[in-house]
Amino acid sequence: MDIKVRVWRQSGPSSSGKMVTYDVKGISPDASFLEMIDVLNETLILSGDDPIAFDHDCREGICGMCSMVINGVAHGPEKATTTCQLHMRHFKDGDVIDVEPWRAAAFPVIKDLVVDRTSFDKIIQAGGYISAPTGTAPDAHAAPVPKKDADAAFEAATCIGCGACVAACPNGSSMLFTAAKITHLGLMPQGQPERDSRVIDMLQAQDDAGFGGCTNMGECAEVCPKGIPLSLIGRLNSDYRKAVAKR
Repeated sequence: MDIKVRVWRQSGPSSSGKMVTYDVKGISPDASFLEMIDVLNETLILSGDDPIAFDHDCREGICGMCSMVINGVAHGPEKATTTCQLHMRHFKDGDVIDVEPWRAAAFPVIKDLVVDRTSFDKIIQAGGYISAPTGTAPDAHAAPVPKKDADAAFEAATCIGCGACVAACPNGSSMLFTAAKITHLGLMPQGQPERDSRVIDMLQAQDDAGFGGCTNMGECAEVCPKGIPLSLIGRLNSDYRKAVAKR
């Protein structure tokens, strides 16, 4: 396949950026999107140009590092698919593909397609943990968990923290991410001691980090590569109201 790629190039956080067009030739339809960027980078390096900076790690759709807006959609055109698992067979020979970084006030661009997602760490630090005594591991069934709660907690826990929800949200909100982290702990017995303080503190950290407010647009759930449902935001709001009333 021969394609054109228009990539956002920005040399640093305080620099102005622009879209730069590159021709990429001879790409296999079986190549992943990131492998296509690798090929482009090899060409740039050989010609003495600066390669495109982008985040990646496992390339297996697990770590949440890859973060690209492809043709205006976070992670690209395929639903429930991370950028690293997107393959070139989903594009056509001769296509022009736009590639941009996550766009959000709380995710400042570091260079090219790399953004600073430290704000997610701050939300987790505010309450994404449980109190657990040290010592030997408890027996497997010492704390029985109903199957319905276990399934719902696991669904929420599949969030990989990539930030696509923020990039897709018109308000730059991280409510789906925060809701997933609060829900998967709040549904388990081990997470009950901090349940009230967790939701209050994590939402405060979210606001402090500069994320926008949620207006239930639903774009976050549409682009989430792990299919985190929008209903978790409703659960978060319910937990928050109860926690504030108790406090």
